[in-house]
Amino acid sequence: MIRASLAALALSCSFTAVAAAQEADPYLWLEDIEGEKALDWVKRENTATDALIVGRRGFEADRQRARAILDDDRQIAMPGQVMGDMITNLWRDAANPRGLWRQSPLDAYLAGKPVWTTLIDVDALGKTEAQSWVWHAADCLAPAYTRCLVSLSPGGTDSDIVREWDRTTKSFVTDGFILPQAKSSVTWEDADTLLVATDYGAGSMTASGYPRIVKRWKRGTPLASAETVAEGEAEDVGMNVFAFTDGDKRWPMISRGKTFYTADIKLPNVDASRYISTIVPDTASVRGVIDGQLVIFLNQDWANIPAGSLVSLSLADMSADRQVPIITAMTPTKAQAIESVSATDNILWVKALDDVEGKLFALRRDPATGKWSQKEVPLAANATVGIAGTIGKRDIVLATAETMLTPPTLYAVSEDKAPQAVQSLPATFDAKAMTVEKRFAISKDGTRIPYFLARKKGATGPVPALVHAYGGFRAAQTPGYLTGQPYRAGPLGLYWVEGGNAYVLANIRGGGEYGPAWHQAALREKRQNSFDDLHAVAEDLVATGVSAKGKIAISGRSNGGVLVGAAMTQRPDLYGAVISGSPIKDMWRYDKMLAGASWVAEYGDPDVPEDWAFLSKYSPYQALRKGVKYPPIFLYLSTKDDRVHPGHARKYAARLKELGNSVYYHEYIEGGHSVGADHAEDAVRAAMLHAFLLRELVEMK
Repeated sequence: MIRASLAALALSCSFTAVAAAQEADPYLWLEDIEGEKALDWVKRENTATDALIVGRRGFEADRQRARAILDDDRQIAMPGQVMGDMITNLWRDAANPRGLWRQSPLDAYLAGKPVWTTLIDVDALGKTEAQSWVWHAADCLAPAYTRCLVSLSPGGTDSDIVREWDRTTKSFVTDGFILPQAKSSVTWEDADTLLVATDYGAGSMTASGYPRIVKRWKRGTPLASAETVAEGEAEDVGMNVFAFTDGDKRWPMISRGKTFYTADIKLPNVDASRYISTIVPDTASVRGVIDGQLVIFLNQDWANIPAGSLVSLSLADMSADRQVPIITAMTPTKAQAIESVSATDNILWVKALDDVEGKLFALRRDPATGKWSQKEVPLAANATVGIAGTIGKRDIVLATAETMLTPPTLYAVSEDKAPQAVQSLPATFDAKAMTVEKRFAISKDGTRIPYFLARKKGATGPVPALVHAYGGFRAAQTPGYLTGQPYRAGPLGLYWVEGGNAYVLANIRGGGEYGPAWHQAALREKRQNSFDDLHAVAEDLVATGVSAKGKIAISGRSNGGVLVGAAMTQRPDLYGAVISGSPIKDMWRYDKMLAGASWVAEYGDPDVPEDWAFLSKYSPYQALRKGVKYPPIFLYLSTKDDRVHPGHARKYAARLKELGNSVYYHEYIEGGHSVGADHAEDAVRAAMLHAFLLRELVEMK
């Protein structure tokens, strides 16, 4: 007891000392997002980076090529919502940077000869309304699909404005439903009723900045008089509403997100008069509805069914508050992970990873026994597979397949027919001189960490390498065509490999590459595992002669900003450059900044001494030390990011510069968390990052 008390006292003293130090943070003023002093600092940093980058030989050629790739009118018209015999698409190109929301007859689209009719021209709408609109979504109510809820964001923020739109008149509905700008969640309950979670004023939002209250809003009545149907707590992440269509039945649902990884699911009762609780475990994720069954994904073991499995539950039984049979729909192998699920009328389509390579499965339920059968549907070997949409009544899934060297193809896939190619992206570069390998590195604790290595055939090292990773929030990193890797940097991966260098995508722990256990292995106090995994991949590149210490760049966005920030402070000897987009850096204050409170389940709570004890060991901002030479870093972000606070990157840059380190900084005004309101910004970023890598890894001696 005495030893435990002394340990607690020491921890408390340490916590107090750090708290006092944080109160004296000299760069807190940079958290004033739109403050004049902070924005003046941003302008100076942007100008300094432009002076180093924009005028360089090759920059403009890179920018123009990236823009041409991104705006190519041969790009795949990815499917939106299938509405009866029509299908929608959001199209962006040079002439339409913010996009055209349009529709084509479904049969023409499947034949590869779509006939498009514009529904909303986002650029034209923005000019008319004097708003920098960025498209978010359109939810059109089945089965007529006449009325749609259109979500538009000013400048790309997570918050948006929702307006009712009529597909027959191609105009917004006079006196229709309108929600003012907020981080809202809204869905149709029926043609004249919405479920709405939004900002209702004081006390209606959670500490994470998301809605706390769900109301039923009837057409023709003011939102202020809407009936409350569900409430969460202020400490919750937030309330979310959504709906599934199963035949002629619409199933609206309410999710109370208690933490980032736990949620209570409510369904309408038998007469739809109120929403009732279900037996869905709060750790599970809702994945779809089919044949009267709610399909959930288990993130933890439940009812003797292992985590990582799909389970089906009777909606009718839950709605009537009866005993519910718990049926296993699919349990993956140890090498597999279920990544995405979509339902057609009779088939549950499952995209799984098998050692981080894509596989597609068709699951059917026997109505007599309730049991499920599964069948692998071949699509493309050793490729990344993605579910892009479904055509319910035809039991067709629209799926993509691609590799780092093979451009994506969109297929219409049926259970018993050969996949039909709908559209392929033409090759953007000559891949004959390149090769891709899947390798495994051994992490500090002996875990095998897969990674994909792209380089020129016959390459002899060591050459500069770029390693991109994420390592959090169950998000698997899968290899895609090099014109789109890494995420939000356009063809940077292509530029890098063409120049004779190595590009690597690392599948470190914290993601979902091998199911829930892979994520949980880097959760909270286990976060160091993801950093060790990244170090292991880099060291494997050195050991195998691919690259060398000091010639390896690491790249990460958002949560990946924590990753690369920790990595560069822990191993400045190993890395030669760092790219960090929309990053999280200050683990002491992250939960006080914008949506940060919603991530406590992932990282831990810095206000709890036991949690700060492990957070403080890697927090990038606090880890910076005088007298240590850190690798040059390029930080890119958006002022209008209302998810990850710009203060993270600003303060990290300022502290690094104070300590005499090299910092490249570029803060876009628009774009939100994605840091890309349109292709023009994406193209500039690709050119800037390539110039940074060349300057720091290739040209610097």
